[in-house]
Amino acid sequence: MQSEHFTSTQANTICLDELKPGEKATIRQIKGTAGEEVHLMELGLLPGTTVEMIKRAPMGDPIEIRVRRYHLSIRCSEARSVMVERG
Repeated sequence: MQSEHFTSTQANTICLDELKPGEKATIRQIKGTAGEEVHLMELGLLPGTTVEMIKRAPMGDPIEIRVRRYHLSIRCSEARSVMVERG
């Protein structure tokens, strides 16, 4: 049985909804159905783009992020399709 080896980039890759308020990250991958991917990309969430978690709604959903100099609110279910790298 082979063991899996992760690069430092893979180890730091998390879902967008896992960021804490004030944390910044770089989008690495958008995953989901083709329609979901297109929708998120139309909102400006493209690989290589820096995002910052601003805050969560009082009940936890939706979240507010800063991307491309504007604030965007998206549902946590959508944010789970966006893989980011902290830092």
